[in-house]
Amino acid sequence: MANNLAEPVSAPKDQRGVPDSRARRQASLLIVDDEPGIRSFLQRAFAKDYGLVEVAETAEAADALRARCHFDLLIVDISLPGRSGLDWVTALRQAGDFTDVIFMTAYADLNTTIGALRAGALDFVPKPFRIEQLNAAIERVLARRRGRHNTSDKPSRLPDRAKGSEMIGSSAAMQEVSRIVERIGPSPTSVLIEGETGTGKELVAAAIHLASRRGGAFVALNCTAISAELFESELFGHVKGAFTGAHQTREGLFVSARGGTLFLDEVSEMPAPMQAKLLRALETRRIRAVGSDEEIGVDVRLIAATNRDLAEAVRAGAFREDLYFRLNVVKVRIPSLSERTADIPELVAFFSRILSSELNVPGYDFGKDEIARLQGHRWPGNVRELRNFVERTLLLGSPPWESLGGRSTGDAAAELDGFPADWPLERVEQHHTLRVLRSTGGNKSEAARQLGISRKTLERKLTAWSATDHPG
Repeated sequence: MANNLAEPVSAPKDQRGVPDSRARRQASLLIVDDEPGIRSFLQRAFAKDYGLVEVAETAEAADALRARCHFDLLIVDISLPGRSGLDWVTALRQAGDFTDVIFMTAYADLNTTIGALRAGALDFVPKPFRIEQLNAAIERVLARRRGRHNTSDKPSRLPDRAKGSEMIGSSAAMQEVSRIVERIGPSPTSVLIEGETGTGKELVAAAIHLASRRGGAFVALNCTAISAELFESELFGHVKGAFTGAHQTREGLFVSARGGTLFLDEVSEMPAPMQAKLLRALETRRIRAVGSDEEIGVDVRLIAATNRDLAEAVRAGAFREDLYFRLNVVKVRIPSLSERTADIPELVAFFSRILSSELNVPGYDFGKDEIARLQGHRWPGNVRELRNFVERTLLLGSPPWESLGGRSTGDAAAELDGFPADWPLERVEQHHTLRVLRSTGGNKSEAARQLGISRKTLERKLTAWSATDHPG
């Protein structure tokens, strides 16, 4: 019999005395187990009752699925090949991900149970089990989730756990961001977050969600990661047979975020036809899945983010003006790291602490002169670049200053901001673009993100420069 690690919570009942079937159909499950037979059996057994059931063989495969889709519940075998299920879930918790988890194992003992508890498991099911046992465990977790989401006394104060790396800092700029987050959090207002790549726009969006009284999930989508053909299905869902490859009905992210917050990162890259459909969904608060004739109501707070000047995109005809005004009810601007260099000591101390634990290596205590040197760097990749620098420092045992390249912000005697003063603007742009591309090992998607442009724009520039002989 399963060891229940959560207090039972009453749930809506239908006439058969089981939790509401509609609540089950709205739930999404991810099953992670290295045994093909168990994965296949559980997916078939639960597919008819739950809205989405996906399976993965390893923690890495599970991460890939979670990058594309939100899941309400993870059902994880503790003894996975490579990275164990216990280590994987522990890492998720340390990263601030508190998705509900049920563990399965064929080796149930006291130490394993304690480890599962410490990792944040809500239930623990020893193998072999009857399907009724696991189903009951799922229902208990989902009932607890509904009970948790139905509470109305959620504090409006920003929880400490929301203040992750990019929210760290006592500079005036970051204090202003924190003040705005706490101020607008409890409202249902749409928010537009602007900031350079790597400044932490998604983390600020999550902080706004945590400061709200919304009980639903925080669901994030990077608009640059979805092809134009799949955008509508990703947001609104689709019915079985709606298009080639639609083998089963799937709920979209609007439904996954119902009662919560939907975060659209790099919203400026959204295809024009989808901009019109998103505007209608926001105005009517109703959506229609691809291939369906039925509209459903959705209660979703939308937060959008961009590393571009969206007002300029509107003037250039690249973004709908009416959608811009609908998104830009409240604007939050995230300062670049070069605007908040006073926060660098706190940030490097934070990164050194958490990364030394994750990497199982000694921390590094940056000296006063080293901090000053870090504060003199331009940090085009912002906080993300600083984090990577600290990680390399821990792995190598000393700061890899050569990896920063270029000159500090204080050395401009021979060059103008790191480039010869007689270079034309186009050559400066080409030189910097190619340098960023080299730093990513030729990864165009990552280079485009660091440069704050779309991959398509980057490829167009590279094609135009291919015939030139300027050095990169």
